[in-house]
Amino acid sequence: MAELKAVYNEEFLRGFGAKVHTAHAAFDTDKFVKDVMDDTWEELELKARMRRISAKLGDHLPARYEEALEVLFAIDEHCAGFPYLFFPDFVEVFGQAPEHWDLSMKALERFTSKSSAEFAVRPFLLRDPERMMRQMTAWAQHPDEHVRRLASEGSRPRLPWGQALPMFKKDPAPVLPVLELLKQDPSLYVRKSVANNLNDIAKDHSDVVLETARRWKGAHPHTDWIIRHGCRTLIKKSHPEAMALFGYAESSAEEPLASAASLTVEPSEVAVGGSTELHYEIRVRDGQPAHIRVEYGIDFVKARGKISRKAFLLSDKTVPGGSRLSGTRTHSWADLTTRRHYPGEHRIVLLVNGQETASASLVLKESGGEQQA
Repeated sequence: MAELKAVYNEEFLRGFGAKVHTAHAAFDTDKFVKDVMDDTWEELELKARMRRISAKLGDHLPARYEEALEVLFAIDEHCAGFPYLFFPDFVEVFGQAPEHWDLSMKALERFTSKSSAEFAVRPFLLRDPERMMRQMTAWAQHPDEHVRRLASEGSRPRLPWGQALPMFKKDPAPVLPVLELLKQDPSLYVRKSVANNLNDIAKDHSDVVLETARRWKGAHPHTDWIIRHGCRTLIKKSHPEAMALFGYAESSAEEPLASAASLTVEPSEVAVGGSTELHYEIRVRDGQPAHIRVEYGIDFVKARGKISRKAFLLSDKTVPGGSRLSGTRTHSWADLTTRRHYPGEHRIVLLVNGQETASASLVLKESGGEQQA
């Protein structure tokens, strides 16, 4: 995030101001840059910087929303790419009045192909979901792949970085007709969004996604790709119906898929920031070929001593009955922006189609501690 927010620097703002000035002679670039980069600027993260630019544009462009958009329309062909997400954000900030609806929809449709309006549409959805979903339905049939993607991405219940849509978490039914229109979309860009939307829905309504997947399965290669990726969280959780739908062999305590398995971890003690090697061996039960998913799961110790498991994929393929599989994986215990490590004993398990087949333990020590073999 720190690297991304750095794009909004004085050089960028002055370059943008020069573009605005070509369409609006009264635009004072020096004053705009000064207002944006006040004493609090360095403290602002990415989205806050984006919102600051949008807000200050409102101070320096014509007061009438319609006239301000005309200025942005005059230069948007020269303002493409991620940094210009503040174009649709400007619409979100200044264009939500009922009398501006049609113009704001025109602006979001136009700006999304230059950057993306997936965040900016969400307040409109929260304000008037029925009207906005009618707009999404129209956009799902648009010739531009960026606009079609907006129909799906903007209606995701759990869009990262975006406002959640609690009404769609509770009932995703209004979203499904849009996804139906996009289930065979020729654009991978759009299909990825449809899959991500289904994956969001699966976190609250697995039954809805599984019913959709069963209905769509086999309709088209594009559709099959969508449902496989749309069910990825269910597969990671070894949801029985999802596993069966995609042909994974059954595995249970009574009839394990792995007739034998082992897992070793070296070293068995390591400091935060170090790494370990995991070695596994599996013998698949005799009989028919089996589609298997091999993962290792780590029961991470959290700040207050609680345990949280995360699984890491090792292999996902079909193998002959009686096969022997083995491999080695290096696991880093360095802190990440998304995960901090805490000292303590960590249990590590080998998972075959969701079933624990072997385990080992590792003692994680404070950073700077000596590693022991």
